[in-house]
Amino acid sequence: MDQHYLDSTPEHDRRPVLQWRVVDIVVASVLAVAAGLVFVFWNVAYNPIGAPLGAALPGLQGLASGVWLFAGVLTALVIRKPGAALYGEVVAATVSALVGNQWGVLTIESGLVQGLGAELVFAAFLYRRWNLPVAVLAGAAAGVALAVNELILWYPGSTTAFAAIYTVSAIVSGAVLAGVLSWVVVRGLAKTGALSRFASGRVSSSRSR
Repeated sequence: MDQHYLDSTPEHDRRPVLQWRVVDIVVASVLAVAAGLVFVFWNVAYNPIGAPLGAALPGLQGLASGVWLFAGVLTALVIRKPGAALYGEVVAATVSALVGNQWGVLTIESGLVQGLGAELVFAAFLYRRWNLPVAVLAGAAAGVALAVNELILWYPGSTTAFAAIYTVSAIVSGAVLAGVLSWVVVRGLAKTGALSRFASGRVSSSRSR
């Protein structure tokens, strides 16, 4: 197909190429491992930040959880292939678990659940739309997944008020920290030419993102 046609075709009208390439696997892995190292830092920083929020209003500590959600959204926005969000979040969580943290192997389970939340949003748009609203929805969906999972595992028997505040806080945090910030990062990388081998790096497509 003519490259000029590809560059002039609206993003949502293009038929997505769903098969993963070797370069997709390599770059997704690099992004996920880097995100996992961010997770390691946040595992330490979370309590000093989340505890005061929870003390001010129980459940508000969910606002600090969005950092753990960006790996899947970022990887999906760059790779644009089925499974990218799930892969990115699970690999990042695995790195966090292997380095060591207070949650152990449940970190990987959390990554699986959170990655699936984001993945479902991209799948709902048939892997055709990668703009800011979809990124925000994916981050918010990952926040819902995180909240439900943690209310079951870590906050059983919590009050309805706590559960509601925690869930809303996680959704807002996911939408902003995983959705908006990941979209901004991808746009920045695309402008540098670092993503030239990906659809996300096409200069023309940045108009619709």
